[in-house]
Amino acid sequence: MSKKNVLLVVFAVALAAVYAIWFTDWFKPKTIHIFHTSRNLRPRLQLGNAMPPLTFGLDHAYKLTEIKVVPLAEFQTNAHVLPLWHLISDSNSVPVKLFPYGLRIGHMRPAVAGKRADPLQTNVAYRIFISAGKTKGQHDFELGGKLPDATNSASN
Repeated sequence: MSKKNVLLVVFAVALAAVYAIWFTDWFKPKTIHIFHTSRNLRPRLQLGNAMPPLTFGLDHAYKLTEIKVVPLAEFQTNAHVLPLWHLISDSNSVPVKLFPYGLRIGHMRPAVAGKRADPLQTNVAYRIFISAGKTKGQHDFELGGKLPDATNSASN
């Protein structure tokens, strides 16, 4: 091959490498996209002032290996804060796309034996960390509080 052909091949390979790195997601770490919703699907069964159940959703069905929920303010000052809810899976977890806060998920167990999920408070920011093998994701959320009762604030 002539020097011109070698130079063109090297240039083409360099362009292909630049394209693969900058314009594809081949070398980017995979992330789990998480969302949450709090809807009362059975309003007649809601007791008193209890908040509707909190449900988390994922962009795909994943075999989860770890779920952890921590208060965001405490996590920002101390990365080793005790989680409010922490589930782990050694292997063979069931693929899930939706799951409610605090309930069991197939083939996952609490990180501390016998520990149940602590209740969440309104108007407090939380962060959920989710792992599915090497794929990870995190999401900040907050439970909205109820508006104050207008009849109690009326004065005359």
